[in-house]
Amino acid sequence: MKPIQIKTFMVTAMITLFLGACSNVLEEEPRSIYTPEYFKTEKGVVGGLTSMYAHLRYIYGQGYYYNTTETGTDEATYAQSADGNFKDMDLSGVGSITPSSSRTDALWQPAFININTASGIIENAQAIGTISNAMISEARFFRAFDYFQLVQTFGGVPLDLGAGELKFNTSPSRFSVRNTVPQVYTKAIFPDLVIAANELPDVGRVKGGVTKTAARLFLAKAYLTYAWWLKNPNNIPTYPEATRVDPDGHDAAWYFQKAYDVAAAGIDSHGSFALQPTYYDVNLGSNDRNSEILLYADHTEKSEFFNASSLTYSNGAAPENFAVWMMTPNYTNLRSSGVSSVQREAEQHLGRPYIRMCPTIGVIANTFADKTNDSRYDGTFTTVYRGNWNKAGVTNATLNNANGLPVAPGGAILSFLNAENPSIVYNASNGGVGAGVLAGRSDFVIAPSGISRIIYPGLWKLGVYRTDGAGGLGQPNAASTRPYNIAKLSELYLIAAEAAVMGATPQGGKSARELVNVLRARAGKWRFDNNGNVAKSADNSAAMIAATPATIDINYILAERSREYYGEGYRWFDLLRTQKWAELSGSYQICGTAYGDHTPVTVARDIKPYHYLRPIPQSQFDAMIMTAEEKAAYQNPGY
Repeated sequence: MKPIQIKTFMVTAMITLFLGACSNVLEEEPRSIYTPEYFKTEKGVVGGLTSMYAHLRYIYGQGYYYNTTETGTDEATYAQSADGNFKDMDLSGVGSITPSSSRTDALWQPAFININTASGIIENAQAIGTISNAMISEARFFRAFDYFQLVQTFGGVPLDLGAGELKFNTSPSRFSVRNTVPQVYTKAIFPDLVIAANELPDVGRVKGGVTKTAARLFLAKAYLTYAWWLKNPNNIPTYPEATRVDPDGHDAAWYFQKAYDVAAAGIDSHGSFALQPTYYDVNLGSNDRNSEILLYADHTEKSEFFNASSLTYSNGAAPENFAVWMMTPNYTNLRSSGVSSVQREAEQHLGRPYIRMCPTIGVIANTFADKTNDSRYDGTFTTVYRGNWNKAGVTNATLNNANGLPVAPGGAILSFLNAENPSIVYNASNGGVGAGVLAGRSDFVIAPSGISRIIYPGLWKLGVYRTDGAGGLGQPNAASTRPYNIAKLSELYLIAAEAAVMGATPQGGKSARELVNVLRARAGKWRFDNNGNVAKSADNSAAMIAATPATIDINYILAERSREYYGEGYRWFDLLRTQKWAELSGSYQICGTAYGDHTPVTVARDIKPYHYLRPIPQSQFDAMIMTAEEKAAYQNPGY
C-alpha cells in the first residue's frame, strides 16, 4: 500500500467556532479557505482526506492533552515538576480545573476544524464522479470520530457550524448553539459510523488508512458509551440538559447488545489485522505500525518535512509527539562513582525526563499485582535503568554503584523491585536519588511502596525509538518520532466483554470471561524479558486463564483495560463511561517530591459529579460574540 505523505502548513478555518489560524497537514498547496468547488475536485478530496489523518497529531501525543486523559485517575497523579495544568487535573486540593487550565482546547479546536473539512467532502465529493463511496466514508469516519471524542469530553456540542446541522460552513460566525448528547450520537456519530463500517475496505486505501475494522471498533464503543449514558447508574448530570431517553426509542439494553454484536463482528472478520503474539510486541518501537494497530497519529525519523517537527529539538507543542516525556522520571540524577551513569538517551527505556506525571503506588502494587505470569507490567514500564555512560564518551570500563560494587555499561544502576522487601536500607545519598540497597546487589533498589513523585518507573511502552543514534545517545531532546497509537484490535474483545457484563446476550464461545481470556492468555506469553534485557521463553497462559474469576464484573473489566492500555490515554474515558471515576480514583497513595522520601501518604481527591464533563475551553468564549448570559449558558455547570 502507498503510505500517506504529509506536510504542514497554516490554513484558516472558516467555521462557527473560530476566526483564527490552525495548522492542518495536506499534500496540496496552502489554501486560505476551503470552498465547495475545491471539494468537487479529486485533488481537493485527496488533500482534505490527508489533512484528516494529519489532524490526529494535534490531539494524540500532545503532552498537555494527554495529561487530561490520565492525571486524576487511578492510573496517574502529578509528579514533582508539575505545573498548574497537571495539579489542577489531579483534583486533590492543589488546584482546580478551569476553562483555561483544562487544556481540552487541544481537542476542541482541531476536532471542529476537521469536522468542517469532513462535511465539505461528504457534501461535495460525489459530484466529481471519480471518488468512491469508500473514500467519502473516510471523511464520515473522521467526522464521527471527532464528534465521539467531543461528546464524551464536553457533553452536547454543536452540530451546526454556521450553515446548518452537519453542513460545510464557509462563512465565519461568532455565535454557537450546543446540541444535546442524544442528538450528537443519533444524528452524527451513529449514522456516519454505520455507513463507514459498511463501505470502508478491509485494507486501508493507504498505509495507516481507516478500515472497516476501525469503524466497527468505534461504532461498538460509541454504542457502549451511549448505553451507559442512557443507563446513568450514578445519576451523573449531563449538559445541555436532556432526558435520558433515546430519540429512536431504544433503551440502554438495546445499545449494549448493539455494542456486543458490532464488536463480535469485528472479532470474527478483522481483515488484515491480527493480535500480536506477545504483549511485548504490541508496543515495541521496532515493531511500530504492526497488525494490531487500527489507527495511529503518524510520525517519522526520516524527514522533518513529513514528521511535521524537528528531529533534533522540541518546542513542546503539537504537532509533536511528546506525551511520554510527562511520565518520565529524572533518572539523569543517578550517580555511580560520582559520574552520571544513566545519560539522557533517545532509547525506548529512557528519553527526555519532564517529571510532570507519575503512576500511583496502587498501579504498581495492585493493578499489576501479578508480575510473574503476566507480561504486561514488564511490557509497560521501565523498571530497570541501565548504565550508558560510555555512549557519552566517559571511558571508565566500570563504575562503583550500590554497596561499592562495580557495574559495567549495560548493567543495572537502579531497579524498581516487583515486590516489597523489608531488608532494603534507604539512604538520602544512595545513587544521587535516595534509593535503597540490598546486601550483595550492585544496583540501587526501590520497592513498590517507595515510588514517589520524583522517582518512579517510566512508561516504556510510549518511549522514544530511533535508529539514527549511530551508537551514541542520539537525539533525546527531540520529540518522539514514533506514531502515537490510538486504537488497537484487542479493544474489540474488551468492548464485547463489557457489553456482555452489562447484559448483552453473548454468542457461543464469546462470553465475557472467554473474551477477556483471549488477552489474558496472550499476556501470559513471554518471548523477551524487557527489563531483564534477556530472551525469555515462557507460556503462562494456563495460569493466567485459571486466575480469571468465574464471574466477571465491570470492575474486573476496568482492571483488565488498565493492564492492557495503561498510560495510553484511555483511562479517564473508561472511568467516565462507567461512572466509576470517584469510586476507583477517589484516593491514592504516593511518596513525596524529595529524593529519599519513601514514606507513602494517602491523598484524597474531591471528584464531583460536574467534573464528569470538562469545561468548554476559554479560547472558545474569547472567539464568540454572544451576550454574557448566552456565554454562561454555553459553559458546562460548575466551571
